[in-house]
Amino acid sequence: MSVRIRLTRRGTKKKPFYRIVAADIRAPRDGKFLETLGTYDPMLDPAAVVLKEDRIKYWITKGAIPSTTVNSILKKQGFSINPE
Repeated sequence: MSVRIRLTRRGTKKKPFYRIVAADIRAPRDGKFLETLGTYDPMLDPAAVVLKEDRIKYWITKGAIPSTTVNSILKKQGFSINPE
C-alpha cells in the first residue's frame, strides 16, 4: 500500500480549511485516510499551520511521500523532509 501525505478540504464554500493527512494513494481527496497529521488554514494572514511533527516523521520513515503542496508547507515551517 502506497501512502501519501496530502490535504483534505474541510470548511464551507469560499472558506476553505484543510487537514494534513496520511492517506492511501488510491483514496479520493476527501475520502478515507489513515491518520490526521495537522491542519492548514489559508484564510488567516499569515496562514495558520499546526503539525504533529513526530507523526509526520514516522510516516516519512515508513515511506510516505508528501504531495507537492504539503511539501511546500513543510518547507515553509522549517521541517526537514529527510527520513533520517
